[in-house]
Amino acid sequence: MSGNASVPVLRVARPANDLAALQRFYGDAAGFAVLGSFDGHDGFDGLILGYPGAGWHLELVREHGTSAARAAGEEHLLVLYLPDAERWQAAVSRMESHGFRPVRSNNPYWDRRGRTFEDPEGYRLVLQNAAWPLDPPQAHSE
Repeated sequence: MSGNASVPVLRVARPANDLAALQRFYGDAAGFAVLGSFDGHDGFDGLILGYPGAGWHLELVREHGTSAARAAGEEHLLVLYLPDAERWQAAVSRMESHGFRPVRSNNPYWDRRGRTFEDPEGYRLVLQNAAWPLDPPQAHSE
């Protein structure tokens, strides 16, 4: 992240059941770093993943004594824009080398320039071979 204090950091938090399986998916296969973790914190265990210095991170949280539902639908997406074709292909290949296969996207837009992978709990990660402008115009359409 640029260190711009006026830009908030985004944390996407979602319930989880199997933190080890999700670490294999997002960490080992997708290449996210483990930025933090916690065990037994007021009845919760968690894993915080992302890229060091990025303005966002993903928090996966397991609540003791409960079972989290699978993703409610196929539009529960995290999208990573990877404009460099070689970096994008390396990311897709890394997912596949860890045993994850692309799935067909519910919205065909994502299949045109990307690959979608489903995590062990039904949530989806899109690796999109495109750029997203850091300073988009008032309205952005692709």
